[in-house]
Amino acid sequence: MHISISDYVVGTAVATDLVNTSPTVRAAAGEALPDPDTLAAFLTEHDVRPDALAGGRLPDGDDLHQVHLLRREVRAVLETETEEQAVAAAKVLAGWAGMAPALRREDDGGWQWYVPTAPGASLAAELAALIGVGLLGAVRALGHGRFRPCAAPGCRGVFVDTSRAGRRTYCMPGLCGNRVNVATHRARRRTTSVAR
Repeated sequence: MHISISDYVVGTAVATDLVNTSPTVRAAAGEALPDPDTLAAFLTEHDVRPDALAGGRLPDGDDLHQVHLLRREVRAVLETETEEQAVAAAKVLAGWAGMAPALRREDDGGWQWYVPTAPGASLAAELAALIGVGLLGAVRALGHGRFRPCAAPGCRGVFVDTSRAGRRTYCMPGLCGNRVNVATHRARRRTTSVAR
């Protein structure tokens, strides 16, 4: 797999979404990656094509177990207290399978920096490298302040805010943000109906 150094958003999106598949975050719904098939769907959804799955190989139970362990490591990076801690931890992730950066000619004729992954690396190691490179890019471009906990009451999710304005507040805006908006709307309706 070749991981773009300049497109850190891919790695941060995978990091955020992977961490938020955990039953720690999704207490009511439970584990969002319960089997190898859902892991395959997660990778497809994020357009991640690791070399470990080349030739049409699908994730297996061992891959799933290793990705669950990786998920804990990624959460720990997103919860670091300082920029230095985040950089040190992300460098460790990037080193699981990441090799020295290389220049590669793109289809448009230009050159792009990439981090290739080591031949024979496991699926989890390739994902760790993708996430590590993405998190390092996010710290460099946006700062550690963009690693945040979800603002929704009772949610234990974390995320990397890569939005242009930097005002994202929910780990899963379509879920957590919607719940907060519905609760606010219902509270307003109750207040309005009581006042009548």
